[in-house]
Amino acid sequence: MGVQLLEGVTTAEHWSGSAELYREAKTVIPGGVSANIKYFAPYPIFMERAHGSRLYDVDGHEYVDYLLGYGSLILGHGHPKVVSAVMHQLLENGTPVFGAPHQIETEMACKLVQLFPSIEMVRFTNSGTEATLLAIRVAQAFTGKRKIAKFEGHYHGGYQPVLFSINPDLQLAGPPEQPSPVPESLGLSLHDAENTIILPFNNLDACETILRRHAADLAAVILEPVQGGFIPAEETFMHGLRQLTEELGILLIFDEVKTGFRVTLGGVQSVYGIRPDLTALGKVLGGGFPIGALGGRKEIMEIISPAGARDVFAVEHTHPTDGKPTTHQPSGTGKRQVLFHSGTYNGHPTILAAGLATIGVLESPGTMKRLLENTRFLRQQLETLYHKHGIPMQAVGMGSIFSLIISEKPIKNYRDVATSNTSLRKKLDHELLRLGVYTKPLNRYSMSVVHTKTDLDKTLEAHEEAIRRVMRS
Repeated sequence: MGVQLLEGVTTAEHWSGSAELYREAKTVIPGGVSANIKYFAPYPIFMERAHGSRLYDVDGHEYVDYLLGYGSLILGHGHPKVVSAVMHQLLENGTPVFGAPHQIETEMACKLVQLFPSIEMVRFTNSGTEATLLAIRVAQAFTGKRKIAKFEGHYHGGYQPVLFSINPDLQLAGPPEQPSPVPESLGLSLHDAENTIILPFNNLDACETILRRHAADLAAVILEPVQGGFIPAEETFMHGLRQLTEELGILLIFDEVKTGFRVTLGGVQSVYGIRPDLTALGKVLGGGFPIGALGGRKEIMEIISPAGARDVFAVEHTHPTDGKPTTHQPSGTGKRQVLFHSGTYNGHPTILAAGLATIGVLESPGTMKRLLENTRFLRQQLETLYHKHGIPMQAVGMGSIFSLIISEKPIKNYRDVATSNTSLRKKLDHELLRLGVYTKPLNRYSMSVVHTKTDLDKTLEAHEEAIRRVMRS
């Protein structure tokens, strides 16, 4: 592990501190990481501190950060407005969490209703994964149907119905027009596979054939309207999918965990002019803290309301007069059934304070405009640079997220990315880490409002040098 040469110095020499910490972590944490996505070979880099657009690892190396907490940190690390909001909650309000309703929940919910065209009511969760899980449960309860449809290459979290065909082996994935559900984890059952229908992204005709075949059993279609945060849906595809799901009585769920606040403040749905039935949010919404939210049409969201409903924790007693023991009142007796959703930290006031501070900065005049302009500039300059060296790279993206795809063909879906030159991209990414540009190898680039011209110039210089090293080797 860590013996390959990079400009005359081994990986183990360059990141010796990370190597040692990884060896220690593996003894007490499976794989040495607390989330599988944080791992990359030969071992991940351990960070020590961060500020603004920069990360600093345990070996003293500095990086321009484009991972940014997988896109969460749109204001960069330690933004003063976020720090101030968090400290106010802790010091002035006296506690990190009340364990009871508080005004800031309503304030954030009102802000989301204001910004997102499709959202009429909101429930908070503790992660984007929880938000998509709740969306699926709500859709199943509302429609009375059990199956869901997801798209090949789309990621919605680490639980059974959606752990299929995220990064499938194309030899197992079936024909492009009718993808097969390929399990991405141990612990999945045949039942899970039978209840998850896989759809091809940006192929409306094929989707229509599949959805009409399964319409009677499908509760919802869930998708990332921008796959992986960087492959946009074609406009005709998106509008056709909305019309089709409405016709067939299938709820449409937008997973905007990555794209919420990164394309525009109202999400991708504002750009396309589409109103999904349910929307899952996360990442940027928490300002660097763990959060998720589900929003949607009032008539659907009301299924979660506990008002006038049976409480799963409340033991209701009858009061018999015949001397017999008191018994539990049967479920459904005198009270409506409800979709139970709870969590000690849902609507966490400290996190919502950080999130509102983040949105406040993004709403300030010119902020989003500058962010999107800087992103377009970097994408264009990178493409020009790679093409100068004869590398057919496309900086594919939307809003403030993009990824570098080395391919001459148009990139419309997972299979287009899977057949690109990922080997060359990975070699370049490892060199870029040595040159002080940070994202996980093969991952997307997320921009922040604190990336400066100096950062962008350093990034372009690093890419030029990485290309030189890789092409020379």
